[in-house]
Amino acid sequence: MQDLSSIENDFLNKITEIIEENISNEKFGVSELAREIAMSRSNLLRKVKKITNLSVSQFIRQVRLKHSVEMLKQNSFSISEISFEVGFSSTSYFIKCFREYYGYPPGQHEKGDIDNITPIKTVQYNKRRAKIIVVSIGVIALLTIGLFIFIRPFSSEQKKLEKSIAVLPFINDSNDSTNVHIINGLMESILNNLQKIEDLRVISRTSVEKYRNSNKTIPEIAKELNVSYFIEGSGQKIDGKIQLSVQLIEAKSDKHLWAEQYNREASDIFNLQKELAKSIAREIHVIITPEEQEQINKMPTDNLVAYEHFLKARELMNKENFESLEQSIPYLQKAIENDENFARAYSAMAIVYYYLDIFQREKHYTNEINNYADKALFINPKLPEGLLAKGLYYMHIKDNKQAIPYLEKAHEYHPNSAFILNILLDFYTSHIPNTQKYLEYALKGERLDIATNDSIAASYIYLHISNAFIQTGFVEQAETYIDKSLKYSSENIFSQYVKAYILYAKNKDLEATKTLLVEVLNKDTTRVDVLQEVGKIFYYMRDYESSYEYFKKFTEIRETQGLDIFRHVNVEIGFVYSKMGFKEEAENYFSDYKNFAENDASIYKNLELAMYYSHHGKTQKAIEHLKLFAQESNYHYWTILFVKIEPLMDNINDNPEFKKIWEKIEAKFWENHKQIKVSLKAKGLI
Repeated sequence: MQDLSSIENDFLNKITEIIEENISNEKFGVSELAREIAMSRSNLLRKVKKITNLSVSQFIRQVRLKHSVEMLKQNSFSISEISFEVGFSSTSYFIKCFREYYGYPPGQHEKGDIDNITPIKTVQYNKRRAKIIVVSIGVIALLTIGLFIFIRPFSSEQKKLEKSIAVLPFINDSNDSTNVHIINGLMESILNNLQKIEDLRVISRTSVEKYRNSNKTIPEIAKELNVSYFIEGSGQKIDGKIQLSVQLIEAKSDKHLWAEQYNREASDIFNLQKELAKSIAREIHVIITPEEQEQINKMPTDNLVAYEHFLKARELMNKENFESLEQSIPYLQKAIENDENFARAYSAMAIVYYYLDIFQREKHYTNEINNYADKALFINPKLPEGLLAKGLYYMHIKDNKQAIPYLEKAHEYHPNSAFILNILLDFYTSHIPNTQKYLEYALKGERLDIATNDSIAASYIYLHISNAFIQTGFVEQAETYIDKSLKYSSENIFSQYVKAYILYAKNKDLEATKTLLVEVLNKDTTRVDVLQEVGKIFYYMRDYESSYEYFKKFTEIRETQGLDIFRHVNVEIGFVYSKMGFKEEAENYFSDYKNFAENDASIYKNLELAMYYSHHGKTQKAIEHLKLFAQESNYHYWTILFVKIEPLMDNINDNPEFKKIWEKIEAKFWENHKQIKVSLKAKGLI
């Protein structure tokens, strides 16, 4: 303490006195100390950290441990009595903390000099500090260089890891499997509350779920997820009570830092969720802002029955298949019946109906999506899930311009949501194509800090960045980012086939592209998106027999499942079927394609019609539509690459007017590319 200023000494003495006055109160923590000292929690955290290099919870624990030494000196208390007297509800945890701080457990203090106990960590720190001083005197120049080359990058990485955590799937200790939704719900609620803390990187539920039955060790999982802390938990619900055991583990060493057991009434589940999130954050020295505290404290509902039904629905929704989505609806309905102001239940209902309808040719749930989204927003206009649901409704009815403010507002209220970000990125490439905005949005997503996302989410963000770069003609940058995407998740099939096309843009080798796409398809032969991509590559190579085999499999799956997807490919399917002699089927596909193109609100409408009329020998109509397309901007690089080899355009490729228009289209693309490059450089994005 002698190195501290008098003011700092007075401050530490004051908070030590307050802690000692509450020494036996196990619930006396950071928030209580902040209230007693009349400071905000965040200011208290910063001040204690600055003076002692400790978190407030560490400082409180040290005061408790020092007090326990005074009790040990009296030699009239058992270890269990001392642990409770100094605020440890768990004797085993008290012994663990004492051993870590002093070097041996309290029951063995007679082996040391009880009057001269020295915290082992202090001794280690002083030795390390002395060593640094000696080294710095002899090789100060070398040390300075080393700090920049080695220590600084290492420290930066350590800083990132210090505040990263994964909540592993909780174990249901009960023989009653019907209670699993309660335990999983607790796990997800803790995870969601932690995700509201900006100072903490939290791995998504999707990424940790694969470790539910894994035999991998904590250090092995930590290496895969790039985190430094884990939460493990197990529990059960018995006769209206929830029993829960939770542990905080240091990933690198597999060392248990904190453990607690809870036995609460089921009706206290919301307070338990809040308490756990705050306790965990406190243990790993995370600062929670007042706004984040408010979000954590906000209860989704005050009706336990409604909440149980919601948890059951969410359990089914997490399975991410149509059958489970349908099964979730009755539970959401019951949640709403028990609490008509349960906004999250309304938004979940809208999102479920959206995904049930998303690929269907005949839409069944348009009114439901709209009504439930509106109800969610009426109750809570700032609910990100409600705003997202309303945006999805407008996408559902293809009123994409109306969707923009809702999707972007959802992103504003939940900026670290990888789910919302990826919907926005898909929106700007598939629903309202805008290559420049797509690229800037994708790069903005990366600059928000890619480390806040888990490996799967990061892979998709890098995929979008790569796709955005290739769409605007930046082949080198696209290849760099697609490699990053695959590094984060080598199993990302979207990234695998996008890379095949990026390599085509680089080398113009259709044979190599075909080989890569077939390899991707063989990894999952049920992927209809890859099936049609392979069919198209054979189509571009004029191998119509092979193209027919893949297009046939694709159309069979699409028809069997009644899917409304990839209608823009129907013109190529019709062409191939025509070449194979299936004239009637070919005309059906051409007719559907024409209807699709005439109603397409995107910038590609006139190019689509130009290809249709070119194939049907109506050269002048094809040229007219091509002229109209030439007035558009921000079209994909794929347009420039593939129209040149498009069999549908064979009838007009040699037409002088076509060549003149196409030169204008290409020149406009590269001029736009040049402007984007200047803009991105000015913003420091490339």
